[in-house]
Amino acid sequence: MHEAIKQMLSRYPLGTVDEGVNALRELTQELALLGLWRARFFEHAAFYGGTALRIFHGLDRFSEDLDFTLLKQDPDFQLARFTDSLSRELQGFGFELEVTTRKKAVDTAIQSAFLKGNTRHQLLEIGIPRELASLVHSGQKLKVKLEIDTDPPPSFSSEMQTLLQPIPFAVRVCSPPDLFAGKLHALLFRRWKSRVKGRDWYDFVWFVGRGTPVNLSHLEQRMRQTGDWEGSKALMPEDLFEALEKVIRDLDVDQARNEVRRFLRNQDALALWSQDFFHDISRRVTISGV
Repeated sequence: MHEAIKQMLSRYPLGTVDEGVNALRELTQELALLGLWRARFFEHAAFYGGTALRIFHGLDRFSEDLDFTLLKQDPDFQLARFTDSLSRELQGFGFELEVTTRKKAVDTAIQSAFLKGNTRHQLLEIGIPRELASLVHSGQKLKVKLEIDTDPPPSFSSEMQTLLQPIPFAVRVCSPPDLFAGKLHALLFRRWKSRVKGRDWYDFVWFVGRGTPVNLSHLEQRMRQTGDWEGSKALMPEDLFEALEKVIRDLDVDQARNEVRRFLRNQDALALWSQDFFHDISRRVTISGV
């Protein structure tokens, strides 16, 4: 095992299969970010979403995917240009993962790629005890999805942040108020039919607990892009609070709680979850610049 991977792995408890898989996924994510940095990807794009919160802002839950946005619209941008660098980086640290891009079935500004490999094999490669790795089904696949929005909604800012392992490198990350705006857009308008993404609600509480204000202008631009806000009227704080009240009234709290459990080490925070709890949290949201 590469010495840098050994050092990175020391950050994690590894007493269960879930802990081992979560550690493996997060190491894979950070190596992918390193490969993108080497390819100068962050001259064009910024990192956002739950994994950005986890890696750069200390969100205390695990996350699955890597989400990016271009800094400005570019319909000719090709994520596939950067996959060779990803493959080389992963292979250089002993990871046997296939990197593939997905051909779009419909016309969309979102481009996707996937890192895939055998979970049990990769656990053994990073030094997880054989008796623990053997509990994973031999055919189980580790999968990390990368997505980039090539038609980003405007009114957001970003900053370069540094990771020190496996070597020092820099990643461009959306600012916290813009990350909060993206999370609120997902929470309010995610198209999951009758399913609930409890991770959205967990992150919502996390943002409010840290006192992070939301960039309302960026939220409005996201809503306009998806057709959830139209007309000449600007999105006002009272519009946001009204939308939050409505979605909370319709929230299946038990489903939200169950969806997020596997991403948490400590589930004590879920005990308080109820519609009344989320109504209280929503009233504590602050607006950037107000």
